[in-house]
Amino acid sequence: MFHSYYLYLEVAMKEKVASLVNEQIKELNVFVHDAFMSTEDNKKIFNIVLDSEDVIDLNKITDASRIINKIMDNHEEILDDCDELDIYSNEKGEIEGE
Repeated sequence: MFHSYYLYLEVAMKEKVASLVNEQIKELNVFVHDAFMSTEDNKKIFNIVLDSEDVIDLNKITDASRIINKIMDNHEEILDDCDELDIYSNEKGEIEGE
């Protein structure tokens, strides 16, 4: 039950973030692949992972990050007192679940 609850929260978090940003970043041909919390060096980090059918270069990540940052600023309740927001691309060649 405990594990299922956190899995539900992660799926809900991804869906919430995707519903807020996917329409705004679609002209960059990217979309939200995942959104989740993590802890590194005692810092709470909110991660947004982007994906695309194309290779995502640094310029695309930068442009998408600018758009997403503005949106997340207007929805601070999602960030849940995180110390950092980290936006990055899914690595090509990764296999889901590995």
